[in-house]
Amino acid sequence: MNKRTLLIAVGLLLCGVSASVAQTTAENEISVIGKDGNPEVIEMPEAMTTDIDSLLGLYKSKSYLYIDENCQTADESPTFPQEVYIERLSRMPTIIEMPYNDVVRQMIDRYAVRLRRSVSYMLGASNFYNPIFEQALEAYNLPMELKYLPVIESALNPVAVSRAKATGLWQFMLATGKQYGLKVNSLVDERCDPIKSSYAAAHFLSDLYKIFGNWHLVIAAYNCGPENVNKAIRRSNGVKDYWQIYPYLPKETRGYVPAFIAANYIMTYYCEHNICPLRTQLPIYTDTIMLDRNVHFEQIAAYCGLAVEHIKSLNPSYRNNIIPGQTELSSLRLPQSYISKFIDNEDSIYAYKKDSLLPNRAVVAVNNKEVASSGGRYHRVRSGQTLGGIARKYRTTVSRIKRLNGLRSNNIRVGQRLRVR
Repeated sequence: MNKRTLLIAVGLLLCGVSASVAQTTAENEISVIGKDGNPEVIEMPEAMTTDIDSLLGLYKSKSYLYIDENCQTADESPTFPQEVYIERLSRMPTIIEMPYNDVVRQMIDRYAVRLRRSVSYMLGASNFYNPIFEQALEAYNLPMELKYLPVIESALNPVAVSRAKATGLWQFMLATGKQYGLKVNSLVDERCDPIKSSYAAAHFLSDLYKIFGNWHLVIAAYNCGPENVNKAIRRSNGVKDYWQIYPYLPKETRGYVPAFIAANYIMTYYCEHNICPLRTQLPIYTDTIMLDRNVHFEQIAAYCGLAVEHIKSLNPSYRNNIIPGQTELSSLRLPQSYISKFIDNEDSIYAYKKDSLLPNRAVVAVNNKEVASSGGRYHRVRSGQTLGGIARKYRTTVSRIKRLNGLRSNNIRVGQRLRVR
């Protein structure tokens, strides 16, 4: 990545962290001068470095998001004094504290300037996902502002995979996902299911709050794990305040809570920064049907007249485009008007290119043909065969076969292995 200099005052004056001057050492890092005078590196959340083209290339983006031609604003972000940011953050209807400091300010500036197009995308995509997030958070009685965690986790990409292999909107690692009931195997990855992963994330966040009782620490623990947060608390003499344990947290986690605050800010005050959301044409109603046989997306596409990419966008948890209904009852989501078309053509769908798309032989025959080896050539005696017939087959003589195998008579038995050359 290109290196560029960016002055950042990391004086967390309102939150008890000492003031300092910072520079970006890379596009995804900020170098901070800590309380001891030594430089410390803070990593941006990985989603803040996501290529906008990868987001716009998603099927839902191409099909349901488009530029709002009526939004005519200057394509630049105005600057405001810090009092404006403080006042705006304080007016947000949140349970979680949204304090201002220079690290938060730099994260806001990153969204408002360099990530403007990504914010436009996320504002449009949030119409797909926020209702799901809000229902899951409500089920566990959690603050609604947590719906913006996926903004900094995945940039609202349902199939995002991080460098560490965290996956989906909520970026679950494999072990944590399985711990919270998300199925992951060769054919299924429920971390990519927006509904199931949202409820799993809400459950996880609820458990973290039972441990820490402080939302900033919960958010930090979601990023780096409760063990790392507890370690930072111990090194801070037991202080349970994110801004006090800040120097002892991993590099990315030091930028994570500020990024969360910035995400809440920019998703609320985007108009003030001249950011136009992509307009959303919500998808048509969908419905599900339960399947008890394996089926490939190409089989469905061939008879239902849907693009494979469309089917995949509605069923993102299935790997390799295969629904493993034979393993256990599995759901298929389709546009509502296509459900009857699937039912009417079900037998034809399952039969279409079955052997090539779903090669899964239950029984196979073993090739018992004897082949030549460096030590000679051999034959396995079958029922009805005689030494004379075997000799003719291999263009040799009975006496030679008897000599090679130490036979004193012409008697042979089924299954006997004879050297013929």
